[in-house]
Amino acid sequence: MVHSRIIKILLIEDDLADAELIREVLSEENDLKIDIVHADRLTLAIDLLTTAEFDVILSDLSLPDSRGIETFVQLHTHVPNIPIIVLTGLDDKVTALKAVRKGAQDYILKGRINNRHLLGQSILHSIERHKLLMDLEKKIREIKTLRGLIPMCAWCRQIRDENGYWKKVEQYISEHTDAEFTHGMCEECEKKALAQVYELKKSGAKSKKIVGQGQGEDNSLDTLINSTSVCKMTEMSIRILK
Repeated sequence: MVHSRIIKILLIEDDLADAELIREVLSEENDLKIDIVHADRLTLAIDLLTTAEFDVILSDLSLPDSRGIETFVQLHTHVPNIPIIVLTGLDDKVTALKAVRKGAQDYILKGRINNRHLLGQSILHSIERHKLLMDLEKKIREIKTLRGLIPMCAWCRQIRDENGYWKKVEQYISEHTDAEFTHGMCEECEKKALAQVYELKKSGAKSKKIVGQGQGEDNSLDTLINSTSVCKMTEMSIRILK
């Protein structure tokens, strides 16, 4: 299956022969459309990551200005949202495995780079796997948001979201979970509503506002009588009072 979108690759490799081999191998992979940008030092790579966008990073761990696991740590810290594939020799396999445990999506032995299908599949799988992990982390953060401290206005009971906007409780929870709301009336509120309805009917003040918990809602007597959210018992009692 041909990958229709152009994949932008940042190749970090100080050995020009290895860098050219990777370019050649990937150019022979007919299922991939690629655009490779080469950097021979970590500092240059970080500068490129600051000014351009990439889909995946292929990086050697032994560079002139950084060596070993520290190379991956600096890259991953700078761009945690980009999947990184580590390129390593046979003598550095242990370090490559450490990088995978710290978040690298894959590692490839340099002796197997000439296998274009292996390299191409590693790139595609790393991009998709990283995307799934990012989605999972986002869901986990949303769950933690509901478990942590949620800023709520003590007056109107609205919640401030992560972007600083104030929203009703129903809207906030609906946006952060799969929960849906139905509305009814608890026994305590039902008693209060009936008492207010009775007093207002006695005074004849049908248009007077009824004190409620929601701010900005129409709590007039007419609205309360016609509201579909009032439970059957309340509706029956209102009809009797009328």
